[in-house]
Amino acid sequence: MASGGDNAVVRTSALLEGAADGEQEPMTGNTVRLVDVTKIYQSSAGVRVPALDGVSLDIPAGQTLAVTGRSGSGKSTLLHLIGAMDLADRGEIDVDGQDLTKLGDRQRATYRRGIGFVFQRFHLLPALTACDNVVAPVLPFRTSFNKQERALKLLAAVGLEGREHDLPSKLSGGQQQRVAIARALIGEPRMLLADEPTGNLDSVTGSGVLELLFELHATRGLTLLIATHDPAVAARCQRVIALRDGKVVSDEQAASAS
Repeated sequence: MASGGDNAVVRTSALLEGAADGEQEPMTGNTVRLVDVTKIYQSSAGVRVPALDGVSLDIPAGQTLAVTGRSGSGKSTLLHLIGAMDLADRGEIDVDGQDLTKLGDRQRATYRRGIGFVFQRFHLLPALTACDNVVAPVLPFRTSFNKQERALKLLAAVGLEGREHDLPSKLSGGQQQRVAIARALIGEPRMLLADEPTGNLDSVTGSGVLELLFELHATRGLTLLIATHDPAVAARCQRVIALRDGKVVSDEQAASAS
């Protein structure tokens, strides 16, 4: 578990007060609908393994949803399909009226630019500075904003002012995850998909990262999906679904949702 001493909870009002080049109005999150979604992988021995098996869900705009279940239950696959990082074998995945299963490669790439991804292992590029890692997703594209300026503002908003030019190897685990969150926000997404975002962090650092994610939800109206095996994380969400062997086995409102 990586420890970073990131004890302070970072307030994210700065993300509404200039961190996104003056945009101050909360946005509306994406609405997501899955109908009979199935994804099957094939093992090296040729055995067909259903990662998702007939999953149907309706996720309202701006909802915080925890996806729980043991390793191999289909949590990551569900997020990858909603993020168009993988293709379903059957079913419909509708995001704001757009069926992802009917998009071509270029259309899926365009769609992914509007989604924020946060992973357990950070996936920072080791040869790039924190600032350059944040800029990386939008570097090949024309944007209406100054990429470098927005990256610097986002890093400041997640508590990393002064560390913009550090390589990932010079940052703690918690600081690297904050870089990853800033990177996820560079394209002004309406939905964040977080796959075990605190799994590589100690409890104190992980708590700070969670506070950051939930405050982003509160201030920006993002739809927030978190894959987690931690009941305490799930309890922070408005809704909790449990997967087992690729099927939804429970779907409940969390008793202590924030």
